[in-house]
Amino acid sequence: MTKHAVVTGAYGFVGRHVARALARSGYIVTGIGHGKWQADDFRGWGLADWHDADVCTDTLAMYAGSPDLLIHCAGSGSVAYSLAHPRQDFERSALTTLAVLDFARNLAPRTRLVLASSAGVYGAAKELPISVDSSLCPVSPYGLHKKIAEELFCSYGRHFDIRVAVVRLFSIYGPGLRKQLLWDACSKLARSEIEFDGTGAETRDWIHVEDAADLLIRAGECASSSGLVVNGGTGVSTSTASIVTSLARLLSPNLMPTFSGRMRAGDPQHYMADIETAKGLGWEPRQALCEGLAAYVEWFRKGAP
Repeated sequence: MTKHAVVTGAYGFVGRHVARALARSGYIVTGIGHGKWQADDFRGWGLADWHDADVCTDTLAMYAGSPDLLIHCAGSGSVAYSLAHPRQDFERSALTTLAVLDFARNLAPRTRLVLASSAGVYGAAKELPISVDSSLCPVSPYGLHKKIAEELFCSYGRHFDIRVAVVRLFSIYGPGLRKQLLWDACSKLARSEIEFDGTGAETRDWIHVEDAADLLIRAGECASSSGLVVNGGTGVSTSTASIVTSLARLLSPNLMPTFSGRMRAGDPQHYMADIETAKGLGWEPRQALCEGLAAYVEWFRKGAP
């Protein structure tokens, strides 16, 4: 039997990798979101159809059909953006989520739904590793809006018997990502700039985008009306200094990074995921960080096409 999946925000970094992973798993994939894509390009990412449109109930009714699986990757992806544009960030994260849920409730109640959420919902974690049962205390509008989106997902699961899953993604990386630490660090090092914000002791749990895509799909296959929630990380904590130094060795071995001590607003100090719930679904991360960083630098050296 043919399986059909919809990916909202499929033009984005995570969304396109999810679309490709779904296609490789045998799904016919429809994408909805913003981005100008030629047919050859979106088909190269596994999409049978791409619709450059707002994610709202009307467009979902028009293009989504009654899919077996819908993975909601549309939404804001930046703490800085949420601080500068809180209303727009809310609309991107919370209102698009509400549209997805209302679409399922009214037109596709048997569709399994997955929300690509963020570790930002935890805020400044008091204990590591961070369990899915840890308290949610976001410290930025971005984290708060993701938390609201999660609450909407779980509410619709309970009240309307919709099968839902939430994946709290930690620090995503991989070739093609033109923002956040790896992109910023490589860009600065290529200009022989060596000073970075923070102390270097800040830690993050880095998950390769292909591992994240596989987890989103696996969570969707296990979605339930009780609301499955999993962490999308590796269970390994790595310091910013270690990441930047590794990038420098690969890209500009003669440079030694330094850190200013200046902290960015809305950024917690330490993150590391407890991934036991995710592993219980039969998923494990496969990409080693050292190999992933080398692949990222190779992509950057080629001109980041």
